[in-house]
Amino acid sequence: MKALNIPTIDFVGKRTYSIIFSLLLIIVSIFSLTTNGLKFGIDFTGGTLLEVGYQQDANLADIRKVLNDADFKGVNVQYFGSTKEILIRLEPQAISSAKLSSKIIHLLGYGVDIRRVEFVGPKVGEELANDGGLAMLYALIGILIYVAFRFEYRFALGSISALIHDVIITLGIFSILQIEFDLTVLAAILAVIGYSLNDTIVVFDRIRENFLSTRHTDPTKIVSGALNQTLSRTIMTSVTTLLVLVALFYLGGETIHSFALALLIGVVIGTYSSIYVASTMILALGISKEDLLPSEKEEQAIDNRP
Repeated sequence: MKALNIPTIDFVGKRTYSIIFSLLLIIVSIFSLTTNGLKFGIDFTGGTLLEVGYQQDANLADIRKVLNDADFKGVNVQYFGSTKEILIRLEPQAISSAKLSSKIIHLLGYGVDIRRVEFVGPKVGEELANDGGLAMLYALIGILIYVAFRFEYRFALGSISALIHDVIITLGIFSILQIEFDLTVLAAILAVIGYSLNDTIVVFDRIRENFLSTRHTDPTKIVSGALNQTLSRTIMTSVTTLLVLVALFYLGGETIHSFALALLIGVVIGTYSSIYVASTMILALGISKEDLLPSEKEEQAIDNRP
């Protein structure tokens, strides 16, 4: 029986380049987040969203001019799936949704069809933004505790550094491109955290097994070997996930466009961080075989099992 064809890529030897690359991405992302910020949707800022249907192709410039002339503030008009479907976003208005719909129909002409009207108050939007940030924070704290108990605290810090790396860069890309950030994107980022963690745990499992089963004491060789052994699984998982996300991005419609884009970015960055960021961090923290050996109490408990 032939041995499996395991690659021998020197991932660990290239960690200096990966550190520089990651630092550049993080610096650019943080700079954009602090200067440009995120383009929050009405889920967080509050306001009114109207989906309008036309019988013929609509002209966005004309629609913007009509609404601006009517003293509507914070108007955002864009196509929604086709040139006959329009999405209008307005800042919070002092009138009811019914009156607002009637006013919009009167301004745009009675040939238009109001398909959907959604209203989010500014207080609700602020609460959603705060709750979303807390959700990510609680997720990271829970992951830190879980990995520390399952592996060792160095592995926990390595996984958390990879997850923070993924979140900052994903948010940074949304800030640089000024893509609307709404609840669906927040859900995508939480999903990215779970995906990246799952990939990192698989790598960490193999690293721990190699530390305990080999006589070699060089951590860099052990980590590099584990990364090569899990590489085929990592690539297959990422590629199959990306195929689905690409289909969602191009065929899923405008409703989930930002959601699919956030997942696409997150899966690519998460795969990269599982290979380079997490493993580089545990090496920088000085992981060794002795750190993973069971204590005397644990050995006695294992020996006393029936």
